[in-house]
Formats: sequence, C-alpha cells, structure tokens
Amino acid sequence: MPRPSESDTDNALERLPKAALNRDGLRETWALATYMRPYRSRFFVGMGSLFASATLGLLFPLLAGALIDAAMNNSQAAVPVLGPLTLNQIALTLAVSILFQAAGSFSSALAFNRVGQSALADLRSATYARMLSLPMTFFGQRRVGELASRVSTDIAQIEGALIDSLPQLCRQAVFLSGGLVLIAATSLPLTAVMLGTLPLLIAAAVFFGRRLRAFSRETQDRLADSQTIVEETLQAIASVKSFANEAFELRRYDSANHATLAAALKAARWRAVFVAFFIAALFGGILIVLWYGARLLQMGALTGGELTRFVLYTTFVGGAMAQSAELFSQIQKTVGATQRVREILHEKVEDEGASTEAPTATRLRGEVAFEHVSFRYPSRPDITVLHEIDLVARPGERIALVGPSGAGKSTLTALLLRFYDPEAGTLRIDGRDARDYPLAWLRNQMALVPQDVVLFGGSILENISYGRPGADLAAVEGAAQQANAHDFIAAFPEGYETLVGDRGIKLSGGQRQRIAIARALLKNPAILILDEATSSLDSESERLVQEALDHLMQGRTTFVIAHRLATIRDVNRIAVIDGGKVVETGTHDELSARPDGLYRHLSALQFGATPTPQS
Repeated sequence: MPRPSESDTDNALERLPKAALNRDGLRETWALATYMRPYRSRFFVGMGSLFASATLGLLFPLLAGALIDAAMNNSQAAVPVLGPLTLNQIALTLAVSILFQAAGSFSSALAFNRVGQSALADLRSATYARMLSLPMTFFGQRRVGELASRVSTDIAQIEGALIDSLPQLCRQAVFLSGGLVLIAATSLPLTAVMLGTLPLLIAAAVFFGRRLRAFSRETQDRLADSQTIVEETLQAIASVKSFANEAFELRRYDSANHATLAAALKAARWRAVFVAFFIAALFGGILIVLWYGARLLQMGALTGGELTRFVLYTTFVGGAMAQSAELFSQIQKTVGATQRVREILHEKVEDEGASTEAPTATRLRGEVAFEHVSFRYPSRPDITVLHEIDLVARPGERIALVGPSGAGKSTLTALLLRFYDPEAGTLRIDGRDARDYPLAWLRNQMALVPQDVVLFGGSILENISYGRPGADLAAVEGAAQQANAHDFIAAFPEGYETLVGDRGIKLSGGQRQRIAIARALLKNPAILILDEATSSLDSESERLVQEALDHLMQGRTTFVIAHRLATIRDVNRIAVIDGGKVVETGTHDELSARPDGLYRHLSALQFGATPTPQS
C-alpha cells in the first residue's frame, strides 16, 4: 500500500471537523498533559525561553526608535531602564538583543519539538496498544480507515498544536498585550487612531478566511473525486480495456477535472480579492497612522523615534490579531482530534480472563465442549445466531462443521478463539470455563488457517515466524517443509527473504495457504481451526495444501469448516449446523445413510447423486 504523501496529510488535516470549545472538550484536551508530564522540566525550559525571546522581541521597536532619535539629534537618546545611550551603544544593544532573541527562539523551538514529539510518540503507542486490546465487537462497528485516521491524522493535528500552535499562541499573546501597552505609553492619541483602523482588517481577515477555507475544502473534495476515478480506473484497467470504455472513463475524468478547475478558479478569485483588499486596507491604515503621526511630529508632540517605535509596535499588534483567527481554528480542530483519540483510550479492553497467571500445564490437552451455548452479535442484538449449541470434541479429534452459509459455523470458531463470549451457556476447554484462562495464553494454544489468507507486507521469513516470534531459520524451514512450502520458497532468488507484497499479492493462492499452514505449524497449537482452507484452489495446489494440512492436524484437536464435503470424509465426526442449531452429528457414512438428513441433501447437491456410504 502506498504511503500517504505530505500533501495528502495536509488535505486530511484541512478536512478535520472542529469541536466547540466547551468545558468537556477542553477537559479532554487538558488530559493530554499526562503525556507531557515526564518531560515537564524541558517543557518549562521551552516556555521560559519562549517568553524571554518574545519579550526581547518587544525591545526591538523601542531600541529602533531610540536609534532614530539619536541619529536625528546627533547626540544621545534616552532609553527606558538603560538611560541615555549614544548611537553606537544603542546599535550594539540592539544587536545583542537580537542575538539573545535568536538563542531564545532556538531553545524554545527545540524544547517544544522534543517535548511534543516525545509526548506524541507515547500517545501513539498508547492509542495503538489500546486498539490492539479492544474486543472484536469494537472492530465490528468501526471502519478500518476511520481507526487508522485516529493514529495518523488526528494525532498529526495534535502534534501541530503542541509544536506550533501552542508556542505561537503564547508568543502572539506576549506581542499583543505588550505591544498594546507600549503603543499606549508612546502616544495615546495615535493609539486611538490605530485602533480605529484595526477592526476593519480583523473583520476582513475573518470574513475572507472563512470563505477561502470553504472554497479550499470544495476544491480538495473535487480533486479527491477525480483521484478516485483514476484509482478505480487503474485498479480495473483490464475491465476498462476489455469493454473498450477508455473514452467513457476519459469523459468521466474530464467532467471531474473541470469541476475541480471551476472550484479552484472560484477560490483564486476570492483569494485575489482578499489580497487586493487587504493590501489596500493595510497600507491605507498605515497611511492614516503615518499622516496623523507626521502631524504630531510636525507639532512637536512626537519625536521621529517615537513615531518609528509606534509603527513597529502597531505591526506587532496587527500581526498578532491577524493570526488569532487561524490559531482559534487550529485549537478547535485540536480539541476535536483529542476527543476522537480519547474515545479510543476510554474504550473497554478485552476481558483478560479470571486468572492472570498461566496454568501450570504448558499445553492444553485440546478437549472442547460447547454446553447449551447461545449467542447474538452485539451489532445485531435482534438476531440469535446460535441456539443452545451442544458439541464436544475430545483431544486430538477432527470435527467438521458443515451447513448452509450463515448457519453459525464461523461464529462457533469465533467463540472458541474468544473473539466473543457466549451470551448463554458455557464454553469449556479441558473441563475449565474458557473465561478462566488468561486470554493471551489461551489464544497461544490455538491457530487459525483462514480461507482468505492475508499476509503481512514483509518477507516470507517474517510471515512464517509470525507464528512464533523469535524462531530461528532452522525452525522456520522445518515448518515450511512440513507445509510443502520449502521448495517454492527456495526457488525464489531471495529465498526466505522474498517480499510477499501488500497482503501477499506477489504469491499465488496456494502459496499463501501453505505459508499460513507453515505459520500454524511453527506455532504448534493444541487446537486448530481450518476455515475453508482448500477452497478456490486448483487441483495441484489443493493436493499440496491438503498434504500440508494432514501434517498440521496430526495430534491436534481440529475444527474444520467446510462447504466442499469431499474434503472432510476422513474426519472423526461431522456436526451439521442449520439455523444456529446442531441438527445432526456423526461420521460421513452415518450421516449419508439418513434418508431425510440435511447432510445427505447437501451431498446430493454437490455430487449430483445420492451418496452411498463407504464400505
């Protein structure tokens, strides 16, 4: 799967919904402080450096104004706190303040980045760990893309707030408050004139900012539509060409592309109007301030240095106000992102079992008993999937689960793996309630070989050793040989280091199945679940996979879900499930001999004739 580009991430951040700045939202955001607590000393160093740097920044207009006064008077100029200074002394003081300001900015930026990145690394780990520990009921009600967004886009938004928005908010607060105090101290009449021009600029920035964000979002949505067409077309390029629909797809893309262009041009027009208006209003406001300041200068009520100082402080205040709207928007998005991440962290994790210690026995015997088990999925509480199921598997037995689609076969194995717990009745393993075992220990005693094997995108070695992390190459090769996988693996130029591609796309279905079997063999489970493990394979692949499965099932309690009845004739017992109930149990011969049995009916449908028991 291709990694998202930086522009994709930016677009995702732009589309994040905002949250109201109410008490609950701010409380959830404040809870992030727990992740910063281990780094609080560095955080306070960063805050101290930031305020020192911002304060030194406020000295720049003061010293610049004094520099002008000293030049115009050809003598000294009075500097608050420092007293009378010559032109050279003021210039030196200004240079030193700039150096210290730069050092403070470096220190604060480094501190906030270290604290933010470290805290967010902890938050990502905590969020991912919580996701992995959540029950299957949670994942059954969420989309994978939504959950992935919590770890990527939402935390990226929080990252931006901690590293950029929070320091900027503090810095602009110093500039705004300090600038207003200092311009008022410089000239109250000029301050009144300046404040009279600012509301127009602020209102324009807010108005145009909202419109531009809306148009930008519309442009991104139209662009996403056109990209979706490209992805769909390229993924199904064989279908496009086989139906000779290249022209149709081009027209479809051109339509989406023109919609993107129209949205982009509309945004460009508004952006041009905003730029023109803002330049006119900004320089018009500066003109008014300079005109009035020049009159005060002409009347001797203001010096040239004080006018310079005033204009610079006005720039600081205007810049702080202009950024306030964007910072407020970022804070709203951060509160929303924090709430979505905290929702994950508040979710209830899987029940780990009544016992927290592993049993004294290192391995289960493999006895499984479903006793009057009934079950409904939490997402579908109105539908009872299993009704009073009674089924026993003795250690080492092979039990086939047969029945129509939707009968409840896969649900039984989901209960066995404790993805869910029975709503009524009891699942016992080795005579003990399954809920009494530590969950991780119990699942380590089981292995699943599904119908649709999904491999991880790494190497064959990594995929097989996933059954027992840390296993050496000899153990992996031994499992692969038993799974009839070693020969085709060794034929690859990179051997066991061959990359399988996204979801194992570089391998055939039979090869993926044998790697899954090798993984299960390496795990050496006591209980094995085979879910249509030989379906959708060609005859040769099915033969190799079936041989591998025979190795895998030896000495293990095995549950085989099968629609192809020819593959289960040699099991110890067949349980026929229909409508969530076990309607028949017995061997292939016993069930085939029942004239009105469901198994006999299913066999007749598959084999085209009424099967006869084997002699």
